[in-house]
Amino acid sequence: MPTIVRDVPRVPRSFVDAYASLESATVYEAAGPAGAMDHTIRPITWGQRMCGRALTVRCHPADNLMLHAAIAVAEPGDVIVADVGGLLDAGYWGEITTVAAQARQIAGLVIGGGIRDRRAIVARGFPIWSAAICMRATVKRTAGDINVPVVVGGVTVHPGDLVLGDDDGVVVVAHQALANVLDAARAREAKEAGVMEQLQRGAFTLDLLGFRQTLEDLGIDL
Repeated sequence: MPTIVRDVPRVPRSFVDAYASLESATVYEAAGPAGAMDHTIRPITWGQRMCGRALTVRCHPADNLMLHAAIAVAEPGDVIVADVGGLLDAGYWGEITTVAAQARQIAGLVIGGGIRDRRAIVARGFPIWSAAICMRATVKRTAGDINVPVVVGGVTVHPGDLVLGDDDGVVVVAHQALANVLDAARAREAKEAGVMEQLQRGAFTLDLLGFRQTLEDLGIDL
């Protein structure tokens, strides 16, 4: 029996704005490190960014019916995160769904499968991170689920989690951890800025990051 859940925790706008200014790698490190999707989930073009609440979708392989349903359910600022059952060799998303998503002010798509119409989507400026590019058609026959936990790129994503994407990939922050991870990310960002300032004045990463002792323990004397 398919499940469609509409009562999903909102991510406060202040959190979305704060995370949107951070790098995905910084957030990943601050979170544990945790929440980074596999390298197989890649941006379809360089320079795109995305941040918003996860609206999760589970589709059957080579069937994109529930992606169309997700567009109808989504609220402005949502990021659709789609598990397509591991089948990469199909284009689950294209220009038509992109136009529909932009009309609903959806913030982006993360999909563990293929998309097509890449050039048109890039021209329209819709952010997508996908596991493949594939032109092969899908059917629209089988019911799936919306707003249930899914696994995409090796990460379990719950509806209402925060999803951040940039050139380095996609990181997911659990809804209940938003405040703590944000504080840790800001602290890490400030620390790294200080390190880079010292490096520009001639310091070595070996000393600033404590690696010289590791080398000496390994019998390497620089």
